[in-house]
Amino acid sequence: MFSNVTAEISDEILKLFIGGLSFETTDDSLREHCEKWGTLTDCVVMRDPQTKRSRGFGFVTYSCVEEVDAAMCARPHKVDGRVVEPKRAVSREDSIKPGAHLTVKKIFVGGIKEDPEEYNLRDYFEKYGKIETIEVMEDRQSGKKRGFAFVTFDDHDTVDKIVQKYHTINGHNCEVKKALSKQEMQSAGSQRGRGGGSGNFMGRGGNFGGGGNFGRGGNFGGRGGYGGGGGGSRGSYGGGDGGYNGFGGDGGNCGGGPGYSSRGGYGGGGPGYGNQGG
Repeated sequence: MFSNVTAEISDEILKLFIGGLSFETTDDSLREHCEKWGTLTDCVVMRDPQTKRSRGFGFVTYSCVEEVDAAMCARPHKVDGRVVEPKRAVSREDSIKPGAHLTVKKIFVGGIKEDPEEYNLRDYFEKYGKIETIEVMEDRQSGKKRGFAFVTFDDHDTVDKIVQKYHTINGHNCEVKKALSKQEMQSAGSQRGRGGGSGNFMGRGGNFGGGGNFGRGGNFGGRGGYGGGGGGSRGSYGGGDGGYNGFGGDGGNCGGGPGYSSRGGYGGGGPGYGNQGG
């Protein structure tokens, strides 16, 4: 059982979802392009089972993480004359959570207790990518640190890498996941409610909803407060004035549990990924 789980996790880390493919792109032409950055163990353009028409997206699996990183560093990619949108695949367990497939540049870091300072977080996370801002949240009255923070990067792929792993900062097992605005949480929730678009990135046999095509540009507005205290859409931090509401209570407690649940606790079904080609 454990070995099977380990095998699945390692396979997902090596896999890229490729959106926005031309309908003319084949397994062979996608492979030819992606092999420039490493050895592929699998390559597939997803097709309608009845018509065999391309669904506008596919998956490639590399032989090691370094090759995945190299391919992502080489963005933008153009396959068969069309600019495509690669993203790191999302595991089956993470794909059902709100916001799993949203493209964001900010992470929520919970369970850091009171001692870490901004420089501790910077020292830890800058190895993953360029940091734009760090917000260590404090009580507005007492100035006491509230045990969570937000870190914003210059690239969504940095966030996708980070949430694949467990993180221990200053000896604390931390909860690290995508920071979602209230709008993004509501969007993710409504997508799930409609039943279309839980949008697995998992690969063969995954469920791809027809609504909400894989958008270019990716980032949602999200100027409001950021959600993410355990427990789905509850526990949003902040309102119109940018302040942060109480952490814990309604939002759940991000205390020092054994890492964060489900390998990154992304938050779950994002928009569906329909036909991209044309």
